[in-house]
Formats: sequence, C-alpha cells, structure tokens
Amino acid sequence: MNKVLLSGNEAIARGAYEAGVQIATGYPGTPSSEILATIAKKYKDDIYAEWSTNEKVAMDVAAGAAYSGRRTMVTTKQVGMNVLSDALLYTVYTGTERGLVIITADDPGMFSSQNEQDNRWYTKLAKIPLLEPADSQEAKDFVVLGIGLSEEFDTPVLIRTTMRVSHSKSIVLEGERPSVPQKVGPFVRDQQKYVCTAMWAKKRHPVVEQRLVNLARYAEDAPCNHVEWAEHSLGIITSGATYAYAREVFPQASFLKLGMTFPLPEELIRSFANGVEKLIVIEELDPFLEEQIRAMGIDVIGKEIFPPYDELLPDRLTQLALESGLIDEAKGMTHSVTVPTDLPARTPVLCAGCPHRSTYYWLNKMKMPVAGDIGCYNLGCLPPFNAQHTMGCMGASVGVLHGMSIAGVPEHAVATIGDSTFFHSGMPALLNMVHNQSRGVVIIMDNGTTAMTGHQDNPGTDWTLQGKDAPHVELEPLVCAMGVEKVLTVNAFDIGEVERGLKECLAYDGPSVLITKGLCAQLDRTPKTSYMVNPNKCIACGACLKLGCPAIVKADKVDEKTGEPKAEIDPGLCVGCDICRQVCPVEAIQISKGRESQGER
Repeated sequence: MNKVLLSGNEAIARGAYEAGVQIATGYPGTPSSEILATIAKKYKDDIYAEWSTNEKVAMDVAAGAAYSGRRTMVTTKQVGMNVLSDALLYTVYTGTERGLVIITADDPGMFSSQNEQDNRWYTKLAKIPLLEPADSQEAKDFVVLGIGLSEEFDTPVLIRTTMRVSHSKSIVLEGERPSVPQKVGPFVRDQQKYVCTAMWAKKRHPVVEQRLVNLARYAEDAPCNHVEWAEHSLGIITSGATYAYAREVFPQASFLKLGMTFPLPEELIRSFANGVEKLIVIEELDPFLEEQIRAMGIDVIGKEIFPPYDELLPDRLTQLALESGLIDEAKGMTHSVTVPTDLPARTPVLCAGCPHRSTYYWLNKMKMPVAGDIGCYNLGCLPPFNAQHTMGCMGASVGVLHGMSIAGVPEHAVATIGDSTFFHSGMPALLNMVHNQSRGVVIIMDNGTTAMTGHQDNPGTDWTLQGKDAPHVELEPLVCAMGVEKVLTVNAFDIGEVERGLKECLAYDGPSVLITKGLCAQLDRTPKTSYMVNPNKCIACGACLKLGCPAIVKADKVDEKTGEPKAEIDPGLCVGCDICRQVCPVEAIQISKGRESQGER
C-alpha cells in the first residue's frame, strides 16, 4: 500500500476506484469539481465519468446504472442538491441493485456560492444515512464504506464534505480495487419495487422506515463513530472538518467523533454524555446534531456559543470559547493566524479578452433591468458595469425575466445566461416564455465552455469529460426549434454587431434570443498581437476604462486640459481582443508594432 498526499476531492476519486464504482456522474461546481476531473484523468479505464447536463439528470443516470447492476456515484456542490433532490427521493423508495453514493460538497463561509445551506438536512428529509469525513483518508474510506452501506441496506448514501475537506491535502493510505463484473445481466423486472407509482410506493414507505431503524442500530457500533477519552470535565461531540479545528482548540477535552451523523447512535451519545461534566456540540452552520441530541432529552450546549453561519476555524473557535468562558486566557490556545489588514481591496473582474465584456458594456450604457444568472457573467453586477440586477440559481434569469414581463414592468428588460447554464436549466424557462407569449430578450452568452467552474464540457462543446469527440449542439437552431421566432447570433468581440443585435431584439414584440458568441479567453489559442495606447492621441476620456479590463490602467501622464490621467495598456495582460480599440472615440488605441502577444494562451 502506498502513502500519497491527496486533496479531499482526489481522495474521493480514489475511494470510488477502491469501492469498485463503475459509473460516476455530476455537474461541475466548486468545491466538488475536481472529483470527476480526477476520475476522468486517473481512473478512466475503470470508471465511466460524465458531466451531465444538470444534477437531476446526473442522479437519474446514476439510478439507472445502479438498477442495472453497476456501482455508481454522483457529485455536486451544495446548491446542486436542490436540483437532484427530486430524483434522490424516489431512489430512497426504490432502493438499488448495487451501491449508490451521492457526494455533496458544502460551502461554509460561502467562498463560491450564493447561499450557505446545510445539506445534512437532506438526509432527514430523505431518511438515508449520512457520512462526514474529516480529512482525505476518511474521504477515501467513507466512499468505500458508503458503497457497502448502500448495498447492505438497499439505499442511496449521502457523503457530505466541506470546502476545507475538499481542497485541503493530507496523507492517504491507498488500497486496492476489488474485482467488479465487466458485464451486466438483463435489467431487473421488479415493478413493485422500481415503479414509484402511488399504489406500489405506498408499500415501500414502511420499508424505508424500518431501514432507518436498522441503520440506527448499525450506527451504535460503526467504527466511524468513536470516543476519545481525555479529561472528563468537558465533552465535545463533533464531526467532519470541525473535529480537527476543535481538537486543536480543546486538546484536553474528551471527544465523540461522529463519522456517521444520520441516523445518530443514541446509546453511544448517552454513554458519552454520562461520562462528562459538561457536553457541547461544535458544528458548522445549522444545529443539525444539537437538535437531534436535545430531542433525546440530553442537556447540551451548542448554538448559544457557536453561531449558525460561517466557518468555525481554530482562531474563531478560540475567541468564542474565551468569550463564553469555556476556556480562560491562562489556558487559551496559543495558535493564531495573522491576517494582514492593510491590503488594498480588489474588485473581481472579467478576464482580459472575456467575450462577455461587450455585452455588459452596452447593458450599462442602455440602463435597462437585467436578470442575471450564475457564471462568469455574474461579474456584470459589479463596477464598472453595474449591469445585472438579480441573480438567484441556475437558470433563474429567464424565469425572472418572464416574471418582470407579466408583472408589467414598463422598461424593456433582458436576461443574461451562459451556454452551459442554458443547457442546464434555462431551456424550460425559455419554453415557458414562448408558450405564455412573454416579452423580453434572453442573451445567451456562448463562450464555448463551462468557464467559471474550470472549463468543463457541456452539450455545446465537441468533447466529453473523458476526452472523446462529441456532437456539438448549435444554440440557434435549438432555440428556433423551441418556438422562438426572433433569434440573432452576433460576434461577441464586435462592439457594433452586439449593439445592433441587442437593439433589434429589444424592438421585437415577443420573446427574443440574442446569442453572443466568442470563445473564452482562457481557451483561445489563436496567436494575437497586444495593443497599446498612443499617449499623444489619448484625451483621458475614460471610455476604455469603462470596459473593466484588467489590462487597461491609468497612466502617470495626465491630459493637459483636464488634468485627468491618460490610459495605458499592460502588454503582459493584453490578449488582443480588440474591444478597447473599438470603443476609443479618438483612435488612440492601436496594435503594438513589432510586439507579439505572450505566445499561446
């Protein structure tokens, strides 16, 4: 067995390999994206992996594969659980022929998410077991454990990680892959189990309830739940990454470390509680463990001290423990992290050469309401554009635009949505606009990839996660087939073409679609020449600065008439997209003579 250094996500991929998983599906989203990417890179000979069009589709695919006799895994970030929950809840009733685990990567602290939801509640709703790894070794081992539990109890199993577990690295002891069947037999015909119609599903509900009772019995002796005795004055119940933080802050305390956090081992918890003078629960976000333990009639302290938001990193835990009197200054932890406080603020910006820049340039100038969506283009809500006014969940922009229209908003309004997000969940909303005869412009910003989460494939690309050639779905004929009568495709790098297309669509009395097409700058390998500002022509009007391009900065030279700083372009950042040249009113921006861009990008 080898010892290797793996991130939690890499360890989960290894766990899938060691668990004999043969099918892995999901939709990209930080902090979960690297799981399937690692599988496709390192284990593609043994595990089929795909980026499905959305999380529900991924769950349905996994269910079908598990019904067919394959061990399967689904990956998602925390908000993706909302999308796949419909499919998850029917698989709870049907059960599966082979193991099926779902990985949810939650995001306490909201590093890359629009909310801080705690997906542990899904296991109470669904009545399925929940595993929470604390480090990379457990991340790997719990996938193997989860597949085993799934097959033993005929149920999907949820494994919850957090950003710190997903992206932190620790030592992992690798194991071997078991033998798995290369072929599957005929599909199982068991309608009363797998057909979730009311008359048969009703008979499955008692099975689900008894299964939960059996799982609770299993949890009492599960090796992933264990007590670490030390001083008996303070006992701490915790799980996941929070266990590591609490261990650092309370080195003398006794711990009940839970790896399986639903259903809970009631007798083990009672025994631990009886062995300590004071009992506290430390968990990030909601009082998921605390409420269940209180319901057992056990006196416990939790959210009175540790708030239900943000991470509980060691420094924060120490401060909260000091303020509450759990530890005093004399016994306080010496660990501390120095955070610089004098760093300048940095507003997130679209990359140099981003094809979305031209669209937000015009939306800013036209001052119209913009319903936005999730992706790189969400940065359009920030200066200098300030041109996105709503953002909720994947695909919401189109539905919100329809709502604005039927509400009678007097202004012309638009929705912005990316190509991958449109395939994910924008299509049903656009069909709804067509059927209900709405009005508004849906701008599909096609940059040829799923950019914000790491350039994964989608139905609009010509490759798959496993590197195979794939059919490329063209957006314009697809949208036309959906019944949209006004559809235009424009070059996202042509300022004039974007303006004309937007105005033409705005003038249309009905639902219209403008497709702004331009390859993501991070994928474009076309050699281009960088640009420069002629200081003798620049009048310091600031037009180019309104593009929010990180390559364009204020120069030391000032205009003699206004005293305003002129512009200049950093040749190391410029990728030659040409948009700044097009907006300059005095033609002060030109190609750098004799200067080629920094090779292929």
